[in-house]
Order: sequence, then structure tokens, then C-alpha cells
Amino acid sequence: MNGDPLLTIGELARRTGLSVRTVRFWSDEGLVPPTGRSPAGYRLYDAALARLALVRTLRDLGVDLATTRRVLARELTVPEVAAAHADALGIQIRTLRLRRAALRAIAARGTTQEDTDFIHRLAQLSDDQRRRLVHDFIDETFGGLDANPEFVAMMRSAMPDLPDDPTPQQADAWVELAGLTQDPGFRAAVRRMAEHQAAQRAEGDTTGLHHELTEAVRETVGAALERGVAPGSPEAAPYLDALTARYAETFGRPDDAGLRHWLLDRLEVGNDPRAERYWQLLAVINGWPVPPSLTPVFAWFTAALRGR
Repeated sequence: MNGDPLLTIGELARRTGLSVRTVRFWSDEGLVPPTGRSPAGYRLYDAALARLALVRTLRDLGVDLATTRRVLARELTVPEVAAAHADALGIQIRTLRLRRAALRAIAARGTTQEDTDFIHRLAQLSDDQRRRLVHDFIDETFGGLDANPEFVAMMRSAMPDLPDDPTPQQADAWVELAGLTQDPGFRAAVRRMAEHQAAQRAEGDTTGLHHELTEAVRETVGAALERGVAPGSPEAAPYLDALTARYAETFGRPDDAGLRHWLLDRLEVGNDPRAERYWQLLAVINGWPVPPSLTPVFAWFTAALRGR
């Protein structure tokens, strides 16, 4: 003992602002053991205020009783416990953000009970499970087909990678992306794209990806749109001719009516706004620059081909 007066549970409670019940419970658990007992049998405590303050702080931070006991026994340091619980809280915060996104999605979409259950499950997925969901989507839509290998590889390399502290926009984008990958209509559309790619490869097309060609379409059609050129007008002819000539050169085909029929079919299969949305959502989730929309560009291109 250090000469300070011994304190009863009631006195400890008054000095710390804790309830008598709480002090007694922590004493029963061995966190604040009594120094002795009064002649009447009441528990008495010596130098317990600092120990009680530490226990209270740890418990307020969510540290469990077993870990608190180890800190008091000096088996763990307070910094070690704080670091571990900070990591745990980070996971909880991330989970809560995703749950909030799920609730927002449910509230905004007026979903059925089945949809609600699905969105709730999405909020519980780990990083690996999120990637697996997208891989399963790719497996189903491209599986068993000799589609463009460079395109399939690009899709598999672009996985949703939510940061540890996702923004509300990133969490919302994940919910939307996951729903999109499970949409039967979108899956069917992507499967048609894959089948079209396989058919083209069977005919000898090994040209791979066409980023430069896409950029040429953006520039050419963009110029037409800036000038207000309608796709079915005579003024559209020079722009369309420039594009078909570029496609003929890229794919080694004659620039004739057959090319235009082939090109129209290609655009109608591939120009699905949901496919563009897929890549935009991935960009939001991963913190990449969101690509500008090409839907108006390819809509103009398609309409111009139909008008010829």
C-alpha cells in the first residue's frame, strides 16, 4: 500500500463517474482487483483510479475484456492494441460505406425483395470475392468461344479494386457494376459481342484491339457533330467515306457496299451503351480517369451507314 486511503466501490464510482455496477463488474472480472476488505466485508481499493481510467478508455474504444486484461498484465502494450483496433475499425468503416451504398441503391431503385437481398450480399463481399464476381461474368459471356484474346485479356486485367476508404461515389459504382454483371440482358448482349468476335476470327481476323481506329472515329465524327452535320444528309458523305476507307485499310477489305454492310453489323452488335457504362463504372471504382462517352459518336456513325 502507498499510504493513500483505501476506497470502496461507491467512492471509486463517484470519483470516476462510472456506475457502481460497472466498477463491481470490472472488479469481478479481475480487471480492477480489490486490495483488501473492510471489517464489514466490503471490497477496498488502493491506487485503482488510474487502472480504472485505462480500463474505461480501452472499453470505450471497443477493446474486449480479454485484450484489456492482457494490457493490464503487460502482455500487450496500449500502442499495439490501438494499432490493431484502428485496422479493425478501418475494415468496419469500409463495410459500413458499402452497406450505406447498398441501402441507397435499394431506396433509389424501388427494388424487389430478391433485388434487396442481392444488393445486401454485395456489401458483404471481400476484394477477392468482388474480383471473382467479375471473372465469373467474363467466363460466362466469353467462355467456350475463340473471341479476341487481347480484348478478353483487357477485361480480365480490369478488375474492381475498391480502396480501403472508398468514396460514396466509388461504393455506389460498385453496387451498380455488380448489378450490371448479373443483368441477363447485358450478359446476352456481351455474349453476342463475343460470338461476333469469334466469327470474325474464324474468317481470319487477327487484328486485335483497335484503339487508333476508335480514335479516328472519334475525331472524324466529332468534327461532323461540331459542324451540325446530320448523319443522313449529303454533307455526311465525306466523313463516312473517310471512315470506311480507314476500316478497309485496317481490316484488309475492299471499300465497297459489302464493307458497309459488314461494318453496320459490327457497330450494331458492339455499340451497347451498357458496355460503355461498364468501363465508366470500373474507372470510378478504381480512381481512373472516366473515359468520355463514345455513344453519340457511334450512334452518328451507325445512322450514317444506314442512310447509305
